[in-house]
Amino acid sequence: MPTVARPEFDPELKAGLAVVGGVFPPTVTVDLIAFMRKSYASPPIEETLRGRAIERRDETIRGHRGDAVGVSVLRPVGVTEPRPGVVFVHSGGLMFGDRFSGADLVLNWVDKFGAVLVTVEYRLAPEFPDPYPREDCYAALEWVAASAERLGIRRDRMMVAGASSGGGLAAGMALAARDRGGPRLCGQVLDYPMLDDRGITPSTNQFDGVGVWDRVSNETGWTALLGDARGGPDVSEYAAPARATDLRGLPPAFIDVGAAEIFRDEAMAYADRLWTAGGNAELHVWAGGFHAFDIFAPHTMVGQGMIRTRDAWVEKILAD
Repeated sequence: MPTVARPEFDPELKAGLAVVGGVFPPTVTVDLIAFMRKSYASPPIEETLRGRAIERRDETIRGHRGDAVGVSVLRPVGVTEPRPGVVFVHSGGLMFGDRFSGADLVLNWVDKFGAVLVTVEYRLAPEFPDPYPREDCYAALEWVAASAERLGIRRDRMMVAGASSGGGLAAGMALAARDRGGPRLCGQVLDYPMLDDRGITPSTNQFDGVGVWDRVSNETGWTALLGDARGGPDVSEYAAPARATDLRGLPPAFIDVGAAEIFRDEAMAYADRLWTAGGNAELHVWAGGFHAFDIFAPHTMVGQGMIRTRDAWVEKILAD
């Protein structure tokens, strides 16, 4: 078979892929979901928060169909005036992860920028298929807005953020908030977002069995969420935001993605469509970057660059 042409991994990132593979294999199939739920579980949040001036409160809200869903509220210690709020949605291919997965990368928004971060324990596929994950997340957004005074959050400075599957869910929340007359958002952070169940972009087919989260993994995740509807005509744009036909009236977006990963093209297309609709989007495509390299290789020069660039945008948006 001919070799598929694809961008090379950054040399520093490539050196770390061997380590990453033991925790997160390139190809995730259904039989690996149980393993991934153990290997991708976040470390104890007490360890993550150690040394940071952040206080945490866990609460239970009403998610989709009124069912109990856990959230955690992380806020700066000693700050009493209302602060900007961020609803954060974790990564994990819609099938694994928990509300603290990847949270260490956004804690600077709390102790350095003074934001209040709310993380959501949305329910996971395949046990809880669409619309459970997206509606759990949207319920959390509505809860934050309704509880803003008690939580010390400014209603005029609320943002959604997420990585990978969480990025897709965050984009879906922004669409739903617009369409349902929900909370007015000041921004949306979409890190290498999982936006399109159809698998039709060139970058989707460039990465099979290499890097992190390949074409087969993506099919596994979308099938877990959508079942036989995956790729068909009846998928909601709130589940797969690339399907949205109207991107007008959405909050400013920060979109970043690696050049050497399957989500490259759908992330770029989403940014382009936001611009075409007259929206505000900042797009960064990181040369040599594999999927979620800021999570798996934050010590690298490219990883540090991604984190700094994202944090600078968030600081500006929350301060406006």
